[in-house]
Amino acid sequence: MNTKTLYTLWTQKAEEDPDLITELHEMKDDHEAVLDRFYRDLAFGTGGLRGVIGAGTNRMNIYTVRRATQGLADYLNATDLPKAVAIARDSRLKGELFARETARVLAANGITAWLYPRLEPTPALSWAVRYLNCGAGICVTASHNPAKYNGYKVYGADGCQITPEAASKVLAAMEKTDCFDGVKLVDFDRAVAEGTIRWISDECLDAFVDAVLDLRPGNDVSKLKLVYTPLNGSGLECVKKLLGKMGVRSLTVVPEQEKPDGNFPTCPYPNPEIREAMEAGLRLCDQVKPDLLIGTDPDCDRMGAAVPDGKGGYRLITGNEMGVLLFDYLCRTRLDRGTMPKNPVAVTTIVSTDMATPIAQHYGVELRRTLTGFKYIGEQIGLLEGDGHKERYIFGFEESYGYLSGAHVRDKDGVNAVMLACECAAWYAGQGRSLLDAIHALYEEYGYYQNALLTKTFEGQVGMEAMNRLMDALRNQSPEKIGDAAVTNIVQYDGGGVLEFHTEKGGKVIVRPSGTEPKIKLYLSVREDSEAKAQAALEELSAAASKLMEG
Repeated sequence: MNTKTLYTLWTQKAEEDPDLITELHEMKDDHEAVLDRFYRDLAFGTGGLRGVIGAGTNRMNIYTVRRATQGLADYLNATDLPKAVAIARDSRLKGELFARETARVLAANGITAWLYPRLEPTPALSWAVRYLNCGAGICVTASHNPAKYNGYKVYGADGCQITPEAASKVLAAMEKTDCFDGVKLVDFDRAVAEGTIRWISDECLDAFVDAVLDLRPGNDVSKLKLVYTPLNGSGLECVKKLLGKMGVRSLTVVPEQEKPDGNFPTCPYPNPEIREAMEAGLRLCDQVKPDLLIGTDPDCDRMGAAVPDGKGGYRLITGNEMGVLLFDYLCRTRLDRGTMPKNPVAVTTIVSTDMATPIAQHYGVELRRTLTGFKYIGEQIGLLEGDGHKERYIFGFEESYGYLSGAHVRDKDGVNAVMLACECAAWYAGQGRSLLDAIHALYEEYGYYQNALLTKTFEGQVGMEAMNRLMDALRNQSPEKIGDAAVTNIVQYDGGGVLEFHTEKGGKVIVRPSGTEPKIKLYLSVREDSEAKAQAALEELSAAASKLMEG
């Protein structure tokens, strides 16, 4: 159907959500608005769905969620996987509605829907999938995106985001499904009464927190002074449980970001990678003077932090810096305590800092690099588990603030990361040093690695076409120079269209089209023997690399 026909169909059949009815009516004379909402189906891939909330095939709404769930149900029923699915949600707008609609469709298809009764972190969903012996899992979240977004992450029976093969089968089933007339539904309350929709117990959630606690190296954190912000998301319950069991006595929660709120009134982009999201916490630090500020994103799979800068203020720690800090801390602690496994393995991604390589070599750890996305790190854990040696896995991280030190889940875990950051800070405090001292010491030992991320966003159908043309041009007519530095090596990665350029000056540029958002990301990396030289080299590379996006 063309966009006009689809729009007319939706005005006739989208009758259950008053917000959609209003939106459809308001756009009737706006051709561009209709085009943007109906020119394609919202993309479904290994990350599931993610998009702006609203009316249309290219939006997150009850009809696109139902259609995806019907596709997942058809896929699951065609396999020998357990006919049960765990469901979680964060504080996103319409999150509870989408979770309930998901449960209704699954129950109608003979699949038991296990539903968390309140918002919980994404890693708690990954845990529940295996704890409850489910064939799949779904977390209704848009992670760290702005408030207008919601999403639908799909997990396999292993607790890891679904494989490309499984995603393609779900998509094939979805494409056969009419979102209005092709979806099976049951009454929610009746399904609860009949037991086809079930509530996930607190026992499951407590077991998740205890599994994180079991990973503690065991440093005393009772003297640590913390400020924490859940960024109006789902992390508060699990993080407070964790810190209480760890023995943290001084915890201050940022009051304006404590309660769940999908509008994210104090941080339009609720991402702990971005200073704006952490500003409320930083202001509170000026009053409380904690040893550590910690923030988790809305679905609590990412963790950001800030530490005293020695000048009366606080410095944010980058995702790469936290990754190597925790990696180094875990290695030295496990070696000191005799708990390092034989042939240990750490995993990171191709876009994460190269500094992890010499640290791994120093401690005798095998470092594996994967494509971008924590699902690939989870896949490596699964491979080790399949070989009967999951104990070999000691740590995984990605530059976008994702960390995991155990095999209890198959996704990045903000709760686990909070535990690690507190333990690490307490250990260094016992040495008379701060985390900032620790970062500088690592730079002095291994070199000054500096990284940056540039992005270019493409909106609507025209933008998507422009993005695809630009990526095709970079693949087929690769630049001979980036700035005044000759390109000495080019790597093309399968399974994502990622390009990696190395220059004669030692710089590296990775160009990656996002799998969840309409944007291209450029990951930049340099290494020098001083902070000043590294910063200058990074600025030079940034200016040159940005011109790649001009086409």
